[in-house]
Amino acid sequence: MKYLKSIFVLLSIFNFISCSKDSIKPAVDYSDVLSNSTNQVIINTYKDLNDKSKLLLIAIDQLKSNTSTGNLELARLAWRNSRIPWEQSEGFLFGPVDQQGIDPSIDSWPVNVVDLDAVMASPDVLNKTYVDALEGTLKGFHTIEYLLFGENGNKQLAEFNTRQFEYLSACTQSLNGSTQQLFDAWRTEGQNFGKNLIEAGKVSSIYPSQKSALQELVDGMITIADEVANGKINDPFVQSDILKEESRFSANSKADFADNIRSIKNIYLGSLDGSGSIAGFYTLLHQSKVSLHQKIVNQIEAAIAAIESIPGTFTTAITLNRPAIQFSQDQVRALQLTLESELKPFIDTF
Repeated sequence: MKYLKSIFVLLSIFNFISCSKDSIKPAVDYSDVLSNSTNQVIINTYKDLNDKSKLLLIAIDQLKSNTSTGNLELARLAWRNSRIPWEQSEGFLFGPVDQQGIDPSIDSWPVNVVDLDAVMASPDVLNKTYVDALEGTLKGFHTIEYLLFGENGNKQLAEFNTRQFEYLSACTQSLNGSTQQLFDAWRTEGQNFGKNLIEAGKVSSIYPSQKSALQELVDGMITIADEVANGKINDPFVQSDILKEESRFSANSKADFADNIRSIKNIYLGSLDGSGSIAGFYTLLHQSKVSLHQKIVNQIEAAIAAIESIPGTFTTAITLNRPAIQFSQDQVRALQLTLESELKPFIDTF
């Protein structure tokens, strides 16, 4: 009898351990969604950013060595092209870009023109090491933008001087250093932060569950929708102040805003091509929330279309086409509301 009782106790312990192991497994495996969000969207976007940052440096150095109107326009085009992946990354501004303080080195705004003029007037040697040590408002995308396009966006070749070319080159080298750091932080061959999302729920990840990783991604989408609607569009629009408009030197604000919304689209669909051919957030809604899925897709496309349909530049529209700006803001806010009040609560039930 004593022997049978011992067997019973051992079987009970075995069953308890088995049940405990089962309890930490998700009811549904979301590995494909997390893997595609990481590899297909986030890491590929950062790779594209790093590649285009290198092309911008080549264009700047070409302009520096062969000053011509054609090379100036090529450098300006390279700046616009490198903005695309950066703005399309703002739907997932978590992890290394935040933890390692990379964001301020890449995208601080507004430019500190007073201190920038002081740097230009100084005898300091302008190189990457020097620029790396400066505050964010003296480097990154918008300082390069200011130097390339000028205060009113119509800077002429004759207005450039040797110090400006030196600073442009050093500033772009510094930018490229930051984009390389960001790419290395995420990719498998580097610090492999992406592993945390892909292996969410395992001891190797900072995310205790796949649900918590999915919530991080949803929060990222909500954050950028809020920033576009209630910051980037709202501040210059409501205050009728063009000095609060980001990317006004290059008149690139509308493209920036639309690419911010595309960052939501890319994470939601799990790919950069908009095809939705592989697993993404949308597949989580596929069977039980079809109407919500279609609502999100429609609102994403409506927000992008509304922003891109604002007549003229965002700067001129602040004065001349305010209803179009109001309409675009309303579309982004509608998307934000759906993500906050319907998608996020749905993910919270996992």
